[in-house]
Amino acid sequence: MSEELVALYDESGAVVGSVVRSRMRAENLRHGATGVLVRNSAGLVYVHRRTDTKDVYPGRYDFTAGGVIIAGETPDQSAAREVAEELGVSGVPIEPVGTGGYSDDRTRFWAYLYTVTWDGEVRHQPEEVAWGAWWTPRALAERVAADPDRFMPDSLSLWAEQLARWRAGA
Repeated sequence: MSEELVALYDESGAVVGSVVRSRMRAENLRHGATGVLVRNSAGLVYVHRRTDTKDVYPGRYDFTAGGVIIAGETPDQSAAREVAEELGVSGVPIEPVGTGGYSDDRTRFWAYLYTVTWDGEVRHQPEEVAWGAWWTPRALAERVAADPDRFMPDSLSLWAEQLARWRAGA
């Protein structure tokens, strides 16, 4: 089985090539990634814990579903694929909310951020999601503030303004 190709991006979000996933990880090459914030109609946010076998930040909590954009895939296609694979969310509109860059010593990517409202059953992909539950936005923001190292640093950075609004009660 051949290894999947992932899209490489520059600092502005333009696709500049592709490479196999293992090389992207080994060399920390800038790639494209999506993050989908899942809320229900009551306004709760779906939070999940990543499995201990994930290649980047295993076992951390996250409040977005998403992942690497495959070569030839648009960000919208990637977001829909990832949220369907990880949480079983499909058949509802996914709304783009912004873009931004993220970089640390483990990963470097151009992010495409989305939200979706989902009132159906959440079905975890066992290879990626170990646990999940609906939290109030304020509870999420307070738990992040109390122990940020238990959460995905990219989500904390990319959604920082939203977390601050939730912590303030907005």
